[in-house]
Amino acid sequence: MTRHARNCTAGAVYTYHEKKKDAAASGYGTQSERVGKDSVKSFDCCSLTLQPCRNPVVTKEGYLFDKEAILEYVITKKTEYTRKMKQYEKQLKREESEKAELAAAEREAKLIKFMNREKNITNTNNKGSESGASTSSSISNLANGKDKALPSFWVPSQLPDAKISKVEKPDPTVYCPISGKPLKMKDLIEVKWTLVNDPDDKKSLIAKENRYMCPVTHDILNNAVPCAVIRTTGHVVTMECVEKIIKKDWLHPLTGEKLKEKDIIPLQRGGTGYALTNQNLQGKNERPVLQA
Repeated sequence: MTRHARNCTAGAVYTYHEKKKDAAASGYGTQSERVGKDSVKSFDCCSLTLQPCRNPVVTKEGYLFDKEAILEYVITKKTEYTRKMKQYEKQLKREESEKAELAAAEREAKLIKFMNREKNITNTNNKGSESGASTSSSISNLANGKDKALPSFWVPSQLPDAKISKVEKPDPTVYCPISGKPLKMKDLIEVKWTLVNDPDDKKSLIAKENRYMCPVTHDILNNAVPCAVIRTTGHVVTMECVEKIIKKDWLHPLTGEKLKEKDIIPLQRGGTGYALTNQNLQGKNERPVLQA
């Protein structure tokens, strides 16, 4: 069988390899690529800032945050709730005033109708003279103060038939930006890392590849090692330590206090290059499709 070069141009079949190569070079179609190690958050980084935590705290679901970042997030959400609540209260007052104006206009219309009926009864002799005087009402859009609120046909919200969008009542609950579950500051647990004692390594903490270890087994912690946070003290241990040591008698290996199942919080990892560690490690980039 004849051997062909990698970029064979004499073949009668447009192969899958050539199609993928041309699609990548042309800038059209959907690109699907496996996420590398540099694109995955490290296990000791904040889920908001994606930087190593200075004051790490963890939620009940096991998501790690920097205390300063999560406090700023909570304050921002509460400020947004206050702003939306003011808009909602202003809308309620506007609706009440509109209802009061409609009720007053309806009462006035009934009164005018009644007065006209009484006037017609008493002035039957002057019916002819009254019919001669005709009151003309202007239909101009500049009359009766309408010149102050003219419609704009270039702004969709100012069209004559545009309806005012209603503001829904805001939810005062602050939700976790990662898990979407209710978040309270009192539920955050401070995390205590155990530094790796290596006298030969003179690098700074940020530059070190192996920064933290399990205080019980002294195993190096990284994205490939499942970890858990002990809720009562905040120490980070490996899941192997939890399964083989802690779950035997449910005692804290460092302090000796009694533990429960809820005191073990699995720490959510950023992930590695292996599919077993992560749920989804593929990134897709939607681009225009080249149609034949």
